[in-house]
Amino acid sequence: MRPPIAALLFAFLPLMSLPVAADEQLIPGAIEVVAELPINPGNVAVTAKGRVFATVHQFRRGPAQLIEVTGPTSYRPWPNRAWNGAFGSSPDVLNSVLGIHIDGQGRLWVLDNGLGDPPQTPKLVAFSLADGKPVVRYDFPPQTGPVGSFLNDLAVDDARGFVYIADPGGSHEPALVVVDLKQRTSRRFSASPALQAENLDLVVEDRVIGPKGEDGKVKPARIAVNPITLSADGETLYFGAMNGETWYQVPARLLREGADDATIAAAIAKAGSKPVSDGAAADTAGNHYFTDLAHNAIVVLRPDGKLETLVKDDRLQWPDSLSFGEPGWLYIAVNQLNRAPALNGGVDEGVPPYRIMRVYTPAAPD
Repeated sequence: MRPPIAALLFAFLPLMSLPVAADEQLIPGAIEVVAELPINPGNVAVTAKGRVFATVHQFRRGPAQLIEVTGPTSYRPWPNRAWNGAFGSSPDVLNSVLGIHIDGQGRLWVLDNGLGDPPQTPKLVAFSLADGKPVVRYDFPPQTGPVGSFLNDLAVDDARGFVYIADPGGSHEPALVVVDLKQRTSRRFSASPALQAENLDLVVEDRVIGPKGEDGKVKPARIAVNPITLSADGETLYFGAMNGETWYQVPARLLREGADDATIAAAIAKAGSKPVSDGAAADTAGNHYFTDLAHNAIVVLRPDGKLETLVKDDRLQWPDSLSFGEPGWLYIAVNQLNRAPALNGGVDEGVPPYRIMRVYTPAAPD
């Protein structure tokens, strides 16, 4: 990889994003802290005007599951406290949410995998950004959201009414789950080795990351399909394993039209290379952005196939997810997940604050 574009050229680091003067020249790779929080952001979604939402990662539960960031150190449960009630207390409670996305119709999509004790039915809910009311809901049947699955991240095609979900598998085979919102149906596709983790250790802070094994030692994590994005025209779905260095693509039409498993598997192709990563985002110019977990960095895969480091910063301690906000700005949820019990041998060594940051690309979002 090439060295960071602006690692040493940009030192403007306020606690809250500030308006940029019309004559100010921003450098690609310029990075800012947007918020420092006492709770652990999972995934982040940002409107074009800079309104910031985040899920709270279930590996470190907090007093809310879905929040709106209201200041440099403040947040509020969103859309209200009722939806952020106690785990399993109501069908209309967000139990264990990770994937989050803002579409072109002013809706915030939230993916609740339901993992917990006891497991809850996973669901997909879209809330109106205008008033916080739920406007779409889909509860997954056992065939596509089985107990022990881990519905994680999502890509939304609001124009056609489809949602694509990455499930690294949990106690099941990793899969792509496709929701047809018009037909109110879903499908689970797992018939490809491209969905599996590669045999790569994730090393952060000079330690191999993973859960505690039966012998009490860290068992190196092997996390399958996780980052997922959709091209600007909605015709190509991209995905890859967290523990993997290959970025794949498949025609979304095959998933929309219900092609058989063999046809879909045969159509999956390599789109390029990526680092071991948790989150991804794409822009309209064909650039793909990834969190680089091992190097506290954000990297970009260019249309010509070159993989470059956009920014590297010690504060990017497990950059989890990415979301475009205002033009050119790419937001990052930073949550020290490598220090959470599930990936740190059962021990929590996280040190607040946990951060929302943003980096200038500059590019138009997908």
